Amino acid sequence: MRAKVITLAMTGASGAGYALRLMQCLLRKNIRVQFITSQPGQIVMAMETELKLTGSPSKMQQMLAEHFDSDPELIQVYSRDQWTAPPASGSSVADAMVVCPCSMGSLASIAVGSSDNLIHRAADVVIKERRTLILVPRETPFSAIHLENMLKLARLGVVILPPNPGFYHGVSQVSELIDFIVARILDQLGIDNDLTPRWGD
Repeated sequence: MRAKVITLAMTGASGAGYALRLMQCLLRKNIRVQFITSQPGQIVMAMETELKLTGSPSKMQQMLAEHFDSDPELIQVYSRDQWTAPPASGSSVADAMVVCPCSMGSLASIAVGSSDNLIHRAADVVIKERRTLILVPRETPFSAIHLENMLKLARLGVVILPPNPGFYHGVSQVSELIDFIVARILDQLGIDNDLTPRWGD
């Protein structure tokens, strides 16, 4: 039985901490991660975290493996224009895909099936192959255009998971807010986790 594979894409919306924490959790469970980031995503990551992803996909793979102290074989990095990458084809589609954070531009492109880069194409493949696609849209307020695009995708079975953390479990640091959202993403992926207390526990 092959190992579980998750495609994780990061776009230029704020919220790089969510993507990095999610990747860390997946790698700790020995889940293979196919990582794709747009150039704006790299800029946001450099602005919001200590990780500066630069260079070729292989260089980024090495940097991520070192950052997470992980087996490099669990991480595969693809450029946004790498059309020969496995996520571009339904014959090698991942078990699920998460776009985190997801900009409104990327969400709109996914909603209309434009497939003008590997992130959009990979999402299109996941939809057509009826696998789990989770979008973490980071914008506020939402315009009618944003809401209509999200409704269209939700009707196709896409999970729309805005990063709206709860405060009822008692919050003392930002990492707890990040874990609240990452836990919800992992739940949608069917991956056991204990990042936050369950309601009623």
